[in-house]
Amino acid sequence: MIKRDIYLQKIIDRMNNGMIKVITGIRRCGKSYLLFEIFYKYLLEHGVTNSHIIALQLDDRLNIKYRNPDELCDFIHSKIIDFQKYYILLDEVQLVQNFEEVLISFLHIQNVDIYVTGSNAKFLSSDIITEFRGRGEQIYLSPLSFREFFSASQFEYEDAYNEYSMFGGMPYLLFCKNDEQKISYLNNLFKETYIKDIVNRYNLRNIDVLEDVLNIISSSIGSLTNPNKLSNSFKSIKNQIVAPNTINQYLEYCVDSFLIRKAYRYDVKGKKYIDTPLKYYFTDIGLRNARLGFRQQEESHIMENIIYNELIIRGYNVDVGVITISEKNENNNYVRKQIEVDFVCNLGYERYYIQSALNIDSIKKRVQEERPLIKIDDSFRKIIIVKNNIKKWKDDNGVLFLGLKEFLLNPDSIKA
Repeated sequence: MIKRDIYLQKIIDRMNNGMIKVITGIRRCGKSYLLFEIFYKYLLEHGVTNSHIIALQLDDRLNIKYRNPDELCDFIHSKIIDFQKYYILLDEVQLVQNFEEVLISFLHIQNVDIYVTGSNAKFLSSDIITEFRGRGEQIYLSPLSFREFFSASQFEYEDAYNEYSMFGGMPYLLFCKNDEQKISYLNNLFKETYIKDIVNRYNLRNIDVLEDVLNIISSSIGSLTNPNKLSNSFKSIKNQIVAPNTINQYLEYCVDSFLIRKAYRYDVKGKKYIDTPLKYYFTDIGLRNARLGFRQQEESHIMENIIYNELIIRGYNVDVGVITISEKNENNNYVRKQIEVDFVCNLGYERYYIQSALNIDSIKKRVQEERPLIKIDDSFRKIIIVKNNIKKWKDDNGVLFLGLKEFLLNPDSIKA
């Protein structure tokens, strides 16, 4: 069994809260498995009987009649025969006509708790919760984190990291027997599922531009960019004029469909956001690699994307830090310049400044990575995550050095 403890706990924390729990996330990331295997088992283990779990997988041909809203309502009501709590689990609920009205009507039954998944264009969008008029709560599911992947695989750490950094964390990959199957699966996911979802939802005609935007973003993860810059790239590389507004719209479609995420720049000293440029990261690094035919394997950028995703999974809001400093130039004059911290992570009162580094095998390299952190004059923890399996230590400047292995496998590693 693939453990998804973070998400199971999120469901547990929201049990019986009077809301419709909507499990969302990119296609094939394990939404149905979370609800119908992991959560179902949890209910049974905690005293809920089978008769009080009403579970329907609506994409099953045997359940086709329940796609009719009246048939579904009659079925649910027929199963509720006492005043004990009932748990309604519906998979692919978008197959039910007017499913929003149906689900809201179930809230009128006092002794039910409702959980649903879906995988059409609407459910693969961050705006699904608006359909439930304040009566729904989203639980976002990511592809497997490295820790989840590692615990379910048969690999030692080094081999597991190499595998994960190449093919990512889509759960089905654990059942593929060789690299050829993995590559084929990821390529088909991108072509036949993700691209088609975006095209169909937004009725796009110029698919080539969408494909090219994704190619450019794939090859520049961890790099600052904006629609104007991408528009210039189209003009210089492809001799094609694509308006910045069009590019921005296509990027938003990809973000809204959970395929990529964007990280804004945050002025640490000025305590304000900088709209542009910003950075984009892929929700799953394997999908990014597949998009580029597994060619551009820049180790530092891949590591940065993996760290970013891990921080998102742990619940942090993650920005790119910008620090404005004054330094002397070669003419001994002070000039203002901006330097960057890879990640500014916030969760409630917690804040961490994090740098990602392949190595710190020289004093020069260590000073380079540490420089932005020691320019920040607050008391929040400052961390450098190093790919090498180093022992956790703190230097005289108060900067914590942490190995990537410990960061990925210990969810409390940046706190302790």
